[in-house]
Order: sequence, then structure tokens, then C-alpha cells
Amino acid sequence: MLAKRFLFHRSRAVLMFAMTFFWLVGSIIPQPANAADARPNVLFIISDDLNNSLGCYGHPQVKSPNIDRLAERGVRFNKAYCQYPLCGPSRNSMLCGLYPNSTGIHRNSQIFRQTIPSHHSMSQAFRLEGYFAARIGKLYHYNVPKSVGTNGHDDPGSWELELNPAGCDRLLEEPDIFTLRPGSFGGTLSWYASPREDKLHTDGMLAKDAQWVLERCARDKDRPFFLALGFYRPHTPYVAPKPYFKHYPVDEMPLIEGVEEDIKDIPKDGLGSHKKEHELLNDDLRQQAIQAYFASITFMDAQVGHVLDTLEELGLAENTIVVFTSDHGYHLGEHGLWQKQSLFEESARVPLIIAGPGVKDVGSVAETPVGLIDLYPTLAKICDVPTPDNLQGQDLSPILTDASQAARGWAISQVVRGGRGKGGSRFGYSIRTPRWRYTEWSNGEGGRELYDHQKDPLEQKNLAQGRLYGEIVADLSKTLNEAIATTFPESGEIPPIKQGLWAPNLTDP
Repeated sequence: MLAKRFLFHRSRAVLMFAMTFFWLVGSIIPQPANAADARPNVLFIISDDLNNSLGCYGHPQVKSPNIDRLAERGVRFNKAYCQYPLCGPSRNSMLCGLYPNSTGIHRNSQIFRQTIPSHHSMSQAFRLEGYFAARIGKLYHYNVPKSVGTNGHDDPGSWELELNPAGCDRLLEEPDIFTLRPGSFGGTLSWYASPREDKLHTDGMLAKDAQWVLERCARDKDRPFFLALGFYRPHTPYVAPKPYFKHYPVDEMPLIEGVEEDIKDIPKDGLGSHKKEHELLNDDLRQQAIQAYFASITFMDAQVGHVLDTLEELGLAENTIVVFTSDHGYHLGEHGLWQKQSLFEESARVPLIIAGPGVKDVGSVAETPVGLIDLYPTLAKICDVPTPDNLQGQDLSPILTDASQAARGWAISQVVRGGRGKGGSRFGYSIRTPRWRYTEWSNGEGGRELYDHQKDPLEQKNLAQGRLYGEIVADLSKTLNEAIATTFPESGEIPPIKQGLWAPNLTDP
């Protein structure tokens, strides 16, 4: 009996000691999960070649219920603009937090490591602060569709994990795709109503991969994540499963009228993105193209919905900042133009929604002009991530608290014309204020454009030559040129492209 009592008390003493020991250890050693929970995750979703044809932006036909519900729990920026309406320059600018004149990237198929190799990209900055950074799909430039399923023109230092699925749209269906230029799919208008279901398409596979990564992150919370998800639709070829086309009867697709009269007062470079092949379009083909573009948006929106659902089901939504945007806008016949690379509203404007931690003015609309260049400093601020000293964007977090905040009051976009033949490069810059769009080509020598968005939201009447607007033109020209000066690095020179490869270096590139 004494022996049993001794063993009982001894066992209880050992148990108490063990409990006390582990309690002390637990109070001394930092708990990774709790440390990670204090820092928000980031889910960065970007669509390719998407304009503002979304329900939450007031489009009367396009169905985008999942992006719309994201807007309901975040801040929707009504006047957000890319800094260069072309995939490669825009994406390098956005992911570096620098204007194209400071990245040195004015064309596709280039990466900022060829010009400013020591710069830390946005996701690289997060990686260096302990974030798990993953990329699924297109973030930097890809030659779509041929580079789908590869790393494209990606930056290896920006990601810890890269996933590059390729679906039926890339591997099976190209022979069936209609195209204005035979054998070309990415740079020309092309489309196809696929008989195959969502999950077999690249964007469907991207969503599935994102769900898989989120499940891993939900199980292992010792590090916050920065998950970048780049959908390919609605970039050409506009390929989507056939059911999405049924939402948009082809004879109900809107056509632009009065183009010949509209373009009479536009400078030559203002229409410089026109492609000869677009003259092959008749009204029937125009409506088919628009139908396919809208169908591709709704298909992409459905994939966004799958990812958002998973985020919520896994209990990650409350501590995850969600960004949804596009790399630039897109023309569907306005001013006789299709696709991108103009400085009109349709090409320069992008959707931008930010939801989650840091957003207090939920469901609101910000009217102040902002740029994609502002995302890097904004996300870094919310997540307490140190950034390079030379970032050129503004922190939008005050607007997420109060959407009526004015910020800097303008956004600037640019394009380059020529450059490969006689005459060299010709630069065009456009500034967007709450009321006006003002554009100069070759410092005004190639023409000027002024549009009053209070009276002319479609930008169909160029007021730049009107005597009544001389003072407004002078004021906006001064503001524009002051803004242009801020787009260059300290040297004042655009960094040149360095040919050849570079050795990736995560910490000291």
C-alpha cells in the first residue's frame, strides 16, 4: 500500500513538473503560428487584358458575380490606371513599384533584371521578410498563348513556388480557334467556344492549383503567404467553355458607331495602336469577338469565385488581403481601335479592388485617380514589409480607411511609338485627373488631346485646340510635365537593356 501511494505521489509530482516545464518553455519560446497570424496574408489576383467590363463597374451586360461580391467587402477604385497599356511594361512597373521610365521596360519579352537587376520586386520584398511567396500563372510577361505552361519571362527571385499548368485551350484547341490572321492567336483577334468543361482549361487549372496552395497554407500557418494568381483570360484567344457564350446572344453585342467622325480630331500617334488586320472586321465578326471577350470574362470570374470560396472555407479570409486587378484596359472598337496600347480611357483604365485587413471603408468606391504603381507601397505598408527607398507609388492605405481621401489627385500613363525605324522613339504621356484627361505626343509637337469626363466620358471630342480651353491646357500641361519628371530614376536617364543572362540572387541581386 505504501509503495502504491509512493508511486502515485511520485507520478503526480512528475506530471506536475512536466506540465510546469512545458508551460515555462511555451511562455519563453516564440510561437510561430501566433507570430504569423499577426501579419496579414496577401492573395494577389490579376486578370490579363481585362477592361472595366464588370458588373460592379456598372456594365449592363457582363456577368461577374464573384468579383462583384469581392467589391462589396472591399474598396473599389473607380479611377485606377496602368502606367503603360501593354503587358510587359505594365507588369514590370506594377511589381517593381516604379514607372516604366525607371524600370527601363517599354516592350514585351523583357524583365527588369536586364535593366535594374539589384531592385527588389514586391513579392521578393515579402519573401525577405519571411513570407511564403508563390506564383500561379501569369504575373510577369508571357507570350500568350505559346508560353502558357512555362515560366514565361518571369523573375526567379520573386517566388519560392511557381506553378504553370497548361490546359486544353493551349494543348488541344488551337486548330479549332478562329483568328483574323491565320496561325496567330495571341496578338490578333481570335476566339473559340470550347466544348470542354472549366476544369480542363488553363484558368480552371490555375484556380485548382490556388486552392491546393491555400489548403497547404491553412494547414501550416507558421509563415504568412503572398500568393499571386495570374489568370490568362480574357487575353486573346478568347477561349471559354461554350455555356459562358450563352449569356451573351451575339446579336445583342454592342457596336461602336460614329467612328469616322470621332477620329477626325485625334493626332496620328493617338491612333497608333490600330492594326491593319482589324480592317477585316465586319459587324458580324465584331459582335462575335465581343461575345467571346465577355464570355471569357465570366469564365474567369467563375474561377475567381472558386478561389474566394476556398479562402473563406479554410478560415483564411479574415486575415488575408485580397487584391483584384488587370494589367491594362482593352478596346472593343472605341475610336476604331481594338485591344491595347492607346492612351484613351478604355486602354489605360483598369479594375482595382482591395479587400481584407486594413480596409475599414467596406463596400465603398474611391473616386480619386490612382495607379497600379501604388500597389507595392500599399501592401507593404499594411503588412509592415520594408521596401526599397526608390519606390515611386503612393500608399493607398488612407483611402482604404476613408475612400473620400484625395491622394495625389492624378495618375499618369505612357506609351512609346516608333523606335525601330526612321525617326526613333516618340513618347506619349497622358494624365488623368478627377475631371480631365490630357495627353501630349512628343512634348506636344505630335499633338495634344483634352477630354472633359464630366461632359464627354467616351472621349469623343478633343478640346485641346479650342480657344476656350487654353488656360486648362496650359495648367494640365504644366502638371503633366512635372509628373513626367518624377517617372525617371535619380540619374534622369532610362536604364538601358543589358543583353544576356544574369545570375539570380535572392538577397543581394
